[in-house]
Amino acid sequence: MKTNEPEKVRELEDNMYHFDYYMPAKVLFGAGRLNDLHDEKLPGRRALIVTTNGTSVKKYGYLSALETQLAWADVEYVLFDQVRPNPTRENVMDGAAMAKENQCDFVIALGGGSVMDCSKCIALMMTNTGDIWDYSLSAAGGKKNPTQDAAPIVAITTSAGTGSEVDMASVITNDETQEKTGIFFPSMFPTLSVVDSDLMMSVPPKFTAYQGMDAFYHAAESVINKNEHPMGEMFALKAIELIAKSLPVAYQDGSNKEARADVALANTLAGYYMLCTSQHTMEHVMGSFHDDLAHGAGLIMISHAYFDFFAQRQAAEEPMIKMAKAMGVKDPTSGKDFIQALDHLIDQVGCSDLRMSDAGITKEELKKYPAKVHEVLGGDITADPLPLSDEDYLAIYKASYR
Repeated sequence: MKTNEPEKVRELEDNMYHFDYYMPAKVLFGAGRLNDLHDEKLPGRRALIVTTNGTSVKKYGYLSALETQLAWADVEYVLFDQVRPNPTRENVMDGAAMAKENQCDFVIALGGGSVMDCSKCIALMMTNTGDIWDYSLSAAGGKKNPTQDAAPIVAITTSAGTGSEVDMASVITNDETQEKTGIFFPSMFPTLSVVDSDLMMSVPPKFTAYQGMDAFYHAAESVINKNEHPMGEMFALKAIELIAKSLPVAYQDGSNKEARADVALANTLAGYYMLCTSQHTMEHVMGSFHDDLAHGAGLIMISHAYFDFFAQRQAAEEPMIKMAKAMGVKDPTSGKDFIQALDHLIDQVGCSDLRMSDAGITKEELKKYPAKVHEVLGGDITADPLPLSDEDYLAIYKASYR
């Protein structure tokens, strides 16, 4: 467009959508797709397989199935099976040390969000010096930029919750500083991801609910985010639709293959454009103080009060009405319709009785939380429909407390 009216150009540009569209991960999606891994060109010849310190990937045969695929692909490997449910700085550095000692040239994450997050940071520290916290943007972090790209990452997700298989973000805990924060650089995008819903059939009902609701909030926070755009909204609303329809079914009947596939797809869609707001940051604060708190459970605990804060003030009416429609509400007219649908979904997946006190949170400690919101990273606290003050954060925490 040619014009001699610069002010008009600026006005037009201000009204246009501006966003980046970058999704470098190749995704093998569908039941049984792990069986196709050996046909792919893997990004190295010696892998560090990263799993949890639990037993599920071994018990249900997922690890042995991966080992078979690697044998067929003529790829060697070593196993790092020490990742905690909330991965730590120590997990990252121990895994990176093992990878270096064994001359691994890429990482394979086999597990849920914790494993994938930890694997991304291990991959970063395989190629860079120092400590992972040197690259954290948290209050105590070094805020450095890595000099080298992360080693290549293959992500094989065994849960449907974090969307970590298609993004560059990781969430890591530093026990020493009581920080739970995000670490993310473009080279931490997985090169190849496998989203095989057959690997999710064994997830217990409680964690099916927690993980599925985490994916739901990734999408819901994206929709109300003041920086949302059509591309992100497209993914998020479809994710909300699929979770509202199929998460209750997967919760009630974990063997339902169609429901598991729907929730797996919703998780990946929500991960494609994850524009989280302060709800995620608020939960990361809770997790900083209580490492055993499941992330999805913490989000559920505060979600009614969080979203209702905006519904009461009619601060996100249009996006909330869109979400209510996606959840099957007929002719919604206000944000309150979304709040009712959210409460109903939480009840359907057996989480309406979650209590902060059962997680060891005391009412007295809530006073410490607002200050921490500014120190940890989870979502963009500047992107809420309305800006929240420390008093608002505390009010939401208190309203959520049981």
